Amino acid sequence: MSRNIEYKSVLAPFIKEFIELKEAAGINTRVNKNTLLEFDIFFLANNIEEPRITRELIEQWRKTRINDGEGTLHNKYSVWAQLTRFMIRHGYECYVPQLPRYTQSISQGYAPYIFTHEQIETILNESAKLITGKCNMSFAVFCVPVVIRLLYSIGLRISEALLIRNSDVKMDKGYIHIRKTKNGCERIVPINEELKAVLQQYLSYRDKIMIRKVSEPNSFFFIKPDGSPCMYQSIYKWFRKLLQKCDIPFSGNCQGPRVHDLRHTMAVHSLEQMVRSGMDLYTAMPIISTCLGHKSLSATEQYVRLTSEMYPDLVEQCSAVASFVYPRI
Repeated sequence: MSRNIEYKSVLAPFIKEFIELKEAAGINTRVNKNTLLEFDIFFLANNIEEPRITRELIEQWRKTRINDGEGTLHNKYSVWAQLTRFMIRHGYECYVPQLPRYTQSISQGYAPYIFTHEQIETILNESAKLITGKCNMSFAVFCVPVVIRLLYSIGLRISEALLIRNSDVKMDKGYIHIRKTKNGCERIVPINEELKAVLQQYLSYRDKIMIRKVSEPNSFFFIKPDGSPCMYQSIYKWFRKLLQKCDIPFSGNCQGPRVHDLRHTMAVHSLEQMVRSGMDLYTAMPIISTCLGHKSLSATEQYVRLTSEMYPDLVEQCSAVASFVYPRI
């Protein structure tokens, strides 16, 4: 059973009543709850204390969503519009944003950028060298190296990683409990000894910071030196710097490489490793699907095609019964 989401910003009373109203009408609010949590965290991170949503705030929030696709942004703007209209009906002056244009088409699609093993090694090495010349306690560079390793090692979405709480990380049992997911399905992901050592090193430095409740079970696992939650835009900013340091061309927000491509790369590299070790494709796919939190194997099939494109020699190693997944050109 999913843990109840706790909203803490100045928007919390409106969000709770808004959700209750929808649920009373029989509307499924699972997706809305996660989107509203994002808004709630944004207000907290920016120390916004006035219950008012302005055009400037919406534009400021939009700048943090550089990794969201057109469809995702369209849905989130819809939630903003619904929430602002709800607050207006309660007598609060708010700006109702227009929904961005979005035309869904089967032909539209994003080709993930799959990093090579050499590129991943370079990214991890360079991330360990990241420093900032400014004495700013709000800089997220403190946790960037471990977040990058986490995304690649177990294929998390960036939103899932940054919403991890201390109580979700079970070092002694070797797993992390992922509660806040895109499709609402909680899952448990294993962590190997190497990743565990990285996480423990991060904790050893984090817990020395003089911050109240830093190690309490319900506190965020990834934080900035000032104690505030690590935000999406900070990770994106440093990731772009890493790409530049590693001489990996950046083609734009819609063309990548994106932070989310670390998740795609993990899936392809894992499939490659399992097939090369002699595992049948039908055995490997459910493992990857479960780790990524997919509801069906069809969502994982794209990684089989990507793997065959990057490593064509693997096609011959796969069982004949699985050859249908590799399209003939």
